[in-house]
Amino acid sequence: MKESKTRTLRGLTKGNVWDLQETDIFMMWAKPDKDDAVAEHAQHYLDVISAAFYLEEIKVDKPEILKKYEDRGMRIGIIHIKDKDQKWAIKKRPINHVTDLTYENIHHISAAKLLEVIDRNFGGGWDSLNQSIKDIIESGFDISTTTLPKDRLHKPGGLYEIKVNDGYEVLEIVKGGWVEAIFAKVKPAIIKPRVKLDDDFCDRSTNDDEDDVEVKDDYYSNDEEEDVLDDEILTEESYRTTVEEDPDALSLDAADISDGDDEY
Repeated sequence: MKESKTRTLRGLTKGNVWDLQETDIFMMWAKPDKDDAVAEHAQHYLDVISAAFYLEEIKVDKPEILKKYEDRGMRIGIIHIKDKDQKWAIKKRPINHVTDLTYENIHHISAAKLLEVIDRNFGGGWDSLNQSIKDIIESGFDISTTTLPKDRLHKPGGLYEIKVNDGYEVLEIVKGGWVEAIFAKVKPAIIKPRVKLDDDFCDRSTNDDEDDVEVKDDYYSNDEEEDVLDDEILTEESYRTTVEEDPDALSLDAADISDGDDEY
């Protein structure tokens, strides 16, 4: 998992925003790029930030209202928009359930954190996840599973020992006298090399002022070979779990808050 790193608003995306913390967001708004039209693109930046953070403008600046935001773990700070200082409350979106996983944030959590999230899925194991969630997970992690009797899972020289020695994190889910082991390891980042292409493989623009190169579809091959580790897979039955989630709303409107209201 990447460490928090302060970026500029201009370079912020819905992917790298997950690297940041609340203080980083306020710092970026305090010192925006000099050549950045912050006022013109303010809503765009707020939309990007909202992919990873709960974000709420504080329209009623009273101590009792600020305390309600702070009680929910939100940080309060100043965002400068259109020559005006505005007070905002912000909080990083948690990744606690499999339904919190996205293609943007899956590359910003550790294997241990991933397995912790899967373990919260009512103990259903890998097969309890729907295919869309599996696709998200496998875009950032190498995943393999095995289900064996308890007395066979930790057999010396077996799959469990091999995977752990290879750097995989493991989650064990007990299912009666059997145990499902889910192995997870972060996929290495793929760095695409810069290559110089011969004329046989590319079409160049006839405009002398353009340097763009269009690569022909058949230049690269997408064929990949994957090593498959054979192991005796024993299963007792198929497991399925239906997940329903009712996330807490963190938005506060001034009209919904009264001085005598004890709930956020």
